Amino acid sequence: MKKKLTALALALVLTLSLCLTGCGGGGGDTLTLNVYNWGEYISDGSDGSLDTIEAFETWYEETYGQKVNVNYTTFASNEDMYAKLKSGAVSYDVIIPSDYMIARLVEEDMLLPLNFDNIPNYQYIADEFRGLYYDPDDQYSVPYTYGVVGIIYDANQVDEADVGSWDLMWNEKYSGKILQFNNSRDAFGTAMYRLGIDVNTTDTAQWDQALDSLLEQRPLVNSYVMDEIFNKLESGEAAIGAYYAGDYFTMVDAQADNVDLQFYYPEPTNYFVDAMCIPTGCQNQELAEIFINYMLSEEAAVANAEYIYYASPNSLVYDNETYQEDMGEEAMAILYPEGEDFATAYNQLAYRNLSNDMLDYVNTLWENLKIN
Repeated sequence: MKKKLTALALALVLTLSLCLTGCGGGGGDTLTLNVYNWGEYISDGSDGSLDTIEAFETWYEETYGQKVNVNYTTFASNEDMYAKLKSGAVSYDVIIPSDYMIARLVEEDMLLPLNFDNIPNYQYIADEFRGLYYDPDDQYSVPYTYGVVGIIYDANQVDEADVGSWDLMWNEKYSGKILQFNNSRDAFGTAMYRLGIDVNTTDTAQWDQALDSLLEQRPLVNSYVMDEIFNKLESGEAAIGAYYAGDYFTMVDAQADNVDLQFYYPEPTNYFVDAMCIPTGCQNQELAEIFINYMLSEEAAVANAEYIYYASPNSLVYDNETYQEDMGEEAMAILYPEGEDFATAYNQLAYRNLSNDMLDYVNTLWENLKIN
């Protein structure tokens, strides 16, 4: 689900945030589309990649004879995105949250039903990514990427005999070298998968047990991180961290000469889907749907998949031979495990939306962990 913010990207985010005044509004003949996504979770033209935002703006003007300006801003976690959206301070046309957050947004009437007449490229989304629990009737979302949470470690600092399970993140041998998620759902997830607890349990005693495990881990933790994990692992400052599979390859590309990053899936672990949605405050739904449809086109979808290294639910991507060759055998094997029934694993292990009472309880536990 996440990419690091470069200094340039951060500056752009800050600049755009100052001019982001409303959803769908534009000056003169230029339309405005406000998109809210994870940090560096789209092909942006760097490193020779396609700038999909610029390509969309150009394509739209050529196709419809009208200019469009995409205000593109980013968030670091689902919880950050939800808080910003809930505050009503800023409105967006397109957001890209994760599955369990989509379920919450639907429950709270914060998403618009989609008009799929404007999204014909939806036909290329594989059947196993339709009808999933967070949007059972496929009304509110279009899958963007999917993946599995794994553990990234520096083989120059970690003994091979210690890898393979969640226990590595609780190994006292690596005190001060371990990174933990800086969001409650993923952090508790690492403890609950390790302890064999259902990550969607409504038993507060089991959440307390997971908190005890995180409190036990806390003295070993270097930092609680999201995007910061990139620099810490790439530089060798830290040696172990749970994160999303696609980001592993980005870190490998940027790692220092004395770092040897490796990756594995502990069992069990989280399976997730990130999807494109339209919030209820949007004033130009048709333009938002046209943007979503463009992101499903082969050129844009392949460019995004190659740049962010996440698995794609779009058949135009994983059936593309050039994409497969460019990614290479190692990446394809990790991102698309052979013989894996994603839908079955997903239904068994993915986070579900918790009730408001449970969310309040978990947030209280999280605050206790961070304050202590």
